[in-house]
Amino acid sequence: MPKPEPNPARNRDVYLLFAHAPYYPGPGTQEINTTVVAADSLLHPQVCQPDGARIHDLLARGRQPGEIIPLSTLTHELDGGADWPAVGDWERVTTDLVQLVHLGNCDALSLGLPEIARALVCSGPHSHVRAFDAAAGEFIDYGPDERDATLAEVGAFLASLVAAQDLWPGDGLLAPLARRP
Repeated sequence: MPKPEPNPARNRDVYLLFAHAPYYPGPGTQEINTTVVAADSLLHPQVCQPDGARIHDLLARGRQPGEIIPLSTLTHELDGGADWPAVGDWERVTTDLVQLVHLGNCDALSLGLPEIARALVCSGPHSHVRAFDAAAGEFIDYGPDERDATLAEVGAFLASLVAAQDLWPGDGLLAPLARRP
């Protein structure tokens, strides 16, 4: 029997990557400053709604399976952030997502990205980050290629993690927004 065609409006295998205030999950542990969650975690009832559902709609629309979308990419797509007010309060939603992760109400890939890698995923897809190398006495420019490499590294780690089981988005999820024709 042939498999049904996937709905292009909703892709369940998409992930949101966002940076947040660093925290330490326990004594002697590495700093966690970035988190990856399944897109459907945005539909969790403990996430500010309807903002989470609107961000989910934006995140899942037209993406490739397994794609990791940084919050900064959504900001770029929203006219550099000017259109965020029409979508939702991303700061509150990401704060709610971190709380869900802390409480164990959804699965996440919690990362302690190095400073430059974190800056790159917090910048838009065409942005550059400059860092001063004191030993060489010069600035080093990191751009889209290094950002892509960082996302590929996170993607490889996530792929090995979800090979056995995908990230659990939580229970009692709300329905995604209906797509308009």
